[in-house]
Amino acid sequence: MTTLEIQCAAVKRASRTLSIAGTAIKNRALESIARALIENQDKWLRANSQDLDAAKAQGMRPSLLDRLALTPERVSGVVEGLRQVAALPDPIGKVDRMETRPNGLIIGRRRVPLGVVAIIYEARPNVTVDAAALCLKSGNACVLRGGSEAIRSNRAAVEIMRDALADAGLPEDCIALVQDTSRETANELMGLDKYIDVLIPRGGAGLIRSVAKNASVPVIRTGEGVCHIYIDKDADLQMGAEILFNAKCSRPSVCNAAECVLVHRDIAKEFLAAAVPLLDRHEVELRCDGEALALLGSRGIPATEEDWDAEYGDYALAVRIVGSAGEAVDFINAHSTGHSESIVTRDYFTAQSFLDQVDAAAVYVNASTRFTDGGEFGLGAEIGISTQKMHARGPMGLEELTSCKYIIYGQGQVR
Repeated sequence: MTTLEIQCAAVKRASRTLSIAGTAIKNRALESIARALIENQDKWLRANSQDLDAAKAQGMRPSLLDRLALTPERVSGVVEGLRQVAALPDPIGKVDRMETRPNGLIIGRRRVPLGVVAIIYEARPNVTVDAAALCLKSGNACVLRGGSEAIRSNRAAVEIMRDALADAGLPEDCIALVQDTSRETANELMGLDKYIDVLIPRGGAGLIRSVAKNASVPVIRTGEGVCHIYIDKDADLQMGAEILFNAKCSRPSVCNAAECVLVHRDIAKEFLAAAVPLLDRHEVELRCDGEALALLGSRGIPATEEDWDAEYGDYALAVRIVGSAGEAVDFINAHSTGHSESIVTRDYFTAQSFLDQVDAAAVYVNASTRFTDGGEFGLGAEIGISTQKMHARGPMGLEELTSCKYIIYGQGQVR
């Protein structure tokens, strides 16, 4: 057996213990982890500082450095998320339905853990804790495989969490970190269906497509985020400008950030006059179609066909002028990754038509796409934002990390 197989086999054994642990012990473990992260915050921050120094030396761009960085405030947010997860109802053991059949059999459907969940993700050390917490509360053991950029941060966090698990009376191997961040190890992990029940890639489009193509373990696709804001002819233009500014600039590297704005031709000049001064605060590069470029002049640059499908993860934005809400819907459905889409309008019927016709996990009226987040949706945290339609869609919280089993009570019935 390889080192990774030995590690995953240990996690599989631990998962059997965790799957039957009661809510009280799981919540005790989450609180133990929360306390340990606060008590060992300096250790985690020191490790993160080393990761940041190495990333800067390698020329990582600022928006990605922001994703990698931990601060005392972000650690506090992670800990608060842990405690929110602990406070949520435990889905395990919940019976969705119970009915008596004509032959006297009583048949019910009960929520159970998926088993062992593996997560492959990039340079976001907060994901290490968020994913572990959600898996723990939903009765799943987890195998975490973060990117090389965050390996020191991830090692520190997992060491802290494993010690806290032992203190709470659960096996340390309920949470495991793949120490080798090479591509070969990632490829090996994708094939360990003997030990892993589901694999969740969380990162850029290249990572997600590679995992979906190569894995023999069942995959839940998450995180591909080419998100659009459509500014309708009946929009409140100042509201639209502020929504766009938030969706693009508050954290441009995350998957719920806007990558393209569609503007109705009738109000394009007025809207761009309101929006561009806000975008100028971060020197957002505007990649424009011909009509938008005619309005913006030297402030924009010509868009290429690739720009309409680009997930920039940075201060860049595609700008396109459309003639109707229907044209906007058609364009979004052709270029969206199915993550989050928003319309800004004061027309009720246009808004409802947009909600009905746009095919995405989250569709907004008069709000920023940045709200697509487990915490904002009341899930405590999320293990990823699913852009597929099978099993789970949108922010994945506790219930999305469960499956079901049928339980049947009989009195000697035979068929």
